[in-house]
Amino acid sequence: MKNSIIIKLETLLHRYLELEVMLSDIHVIKNQNQFQLLSREHLQLMDIVHCFLSWKKIKDDIQTYELLVQENDISTLAKKELDLAKNTKKEIEMKLKKLLLPKDPNDHLSCFIEIRAATGGDEAAIFAGDLFRMYIRYAEFRNWNIETIHSSVSEKGGYKEIIAKINGVNVCGRLKFESGGHRVQRIPQTESQGRVHTSTCTVAIMPVFPEAEKIIINTNDLKIDTFRSSGAGGQHVNTTDSAIRITHIPTGYVVECQDERSQHKNKAKALSVLSARLYSAEVTARNKQTSLIRKNLLGTGDRSDRNRTYNFPQNRVTDHRINLTLYSLNEILEGNLDILIDPILQEYHTDQLSLLSNI
Repeated sequence: MKNSIIIKLETLLHRYLELEVMLSDIHVIKNQNQFQLLSREHLQLMDIVHCFLSWKKIKDDIQTYELLVQENDISTLAKKELDLAKNTKKEIEMKLKKLLLPKDPNDHLSCFIEIRAATGGDEAAIFAGDLFRMYIRYAEFRNWNIETIHSSVSEKGGYKEIIAKINGVNVCGRLKFESGGHRVQRIPQTESQGRVHTSTCTVAIMPVFPEAEKIIINTNDLKIDTFRSSGAGGQHVNTTDSAIRITHIPTGYVVECQDERSQHKNKAKALSVLSARLYSAEVTARNKQTSLIRKNLLGTGDRSDRNRTYNFPQNRVTDHRINLTLYSLNEILEGNLDILIDPILQEYHTDQLSLLSNI
């Protein structure tokens, strides 16, 4: 393990011991705000400190075994123990590196998911509906809740656009790499000659922030329009201007919401989506040079802009970012997204570990 990493771990150990002393101080205990902050920091450091202490112990054990190997009467036994200790040391070092990886502060948050039909007309809209159902099933599997914010239904089925809020634990952490272009290859229902068509949709995953952390939007930058809701909803539909359309003038972003009967509630939801979209655009701009987040959040929507291809004739799904191909399309569309998400997260962590090894 490199000296730079060991120095960092020694610093964390010193801070951990310092926190233990502070948390036993009666003045700190009486100050509940300070006590909670220090307790949280202490808890965050606990795993990595205990792992580092194990590494230091095994390092000392290795030095002892290396001396014992030179003793003729116990050299064979000492050699076996030395080999075991060296293997354990490697395992602990890998665990330490993983614990040192920077954590995405948004991973624990809920998210907005925005799916748009791109290239392909009616077939793209139908596929957008398929994707949305896929994410609904995955959310059910994860015990997450989905709340539709806005949808624009296509005449032939599916959605031209749909925005939903997914509430749950670690939603962003699991779904953040779903953002980008999704391409489908299949024979559309309207195709009379049995030809395979290619269509695309774009998916955007945007974290939902607590009120205190939301981006402050200048009201002078907003154009707010009201209009009558459409779709199911009984007498309320088409009787009041409760639906809201907000345009962010500097960026051109447009957000609509007609899910609630109250104009104020629709406005609050639309502003929340807009805030998430502005934040995600900032993050994308910062991260566009990294290995797995190169493109804009929504991509271009062109056929060539694809993170993933869903090929129906071959029951095949390919994630082009990590060159992963699975012949489990039906299973994936039924919500078993983990077989795609886990390899992407593993690749991402491998890249991070590679960067850490170069420190």
